[in-house]
Amino acid sequence: MEIDRLNWKILKCLQENARLSNAEIGRRVGVSSPAVSERIKKMEDLGVIEGYKGIVSPFEVGYQLKAIITLRAFMGKLKPFLVKVKTYDEVVNCYRITGDENIVMEVVLKNQKHLETFIDQLIIYGESKTQIVLSDVVKQKEIESLK
Repeated sequence: MEIDRLNWKILKCLQENARLSNAEIGRRVGVSSPAVSERIKKMEDLGVIEGYKGIVSPFEVGYQLKAIITLRAFMGKLKPFLVKVKTYDEVVNCYRITGDENIVMEVVLKNQKHLETFIDQLIIYGESKTQIVLSDVVKQKEIESLK
């Protein structure tokens, strides 16, 4: 789907605040509420808009550590890990990657002991490396800023 200038404006509004009403988005971009609704529905149907979510601060709900963990899977363990990783509550993001490692995960944990326990669960799947995140330098960008 070709995203025109108006759709980009609508997407920008949704990325800033997905709870805006169609009427408010319409006011901001200069079209009617039904026109906004129709465009949003079409972008949802085409998979341009994948969903809406509330962003929760891990720190504020008791997760004091954020870490990046890479995994180099043992022979025959990658596919079982790809199934298992979906069950780990600690995993915020997980990517299959190229290079020496197969997997990179962003995880949130309550404390060092929680990190140790989590890493112990990974041992059967491969060799892991862990880096503790000190701060967020760039938060998730709005897609429009990438074009």
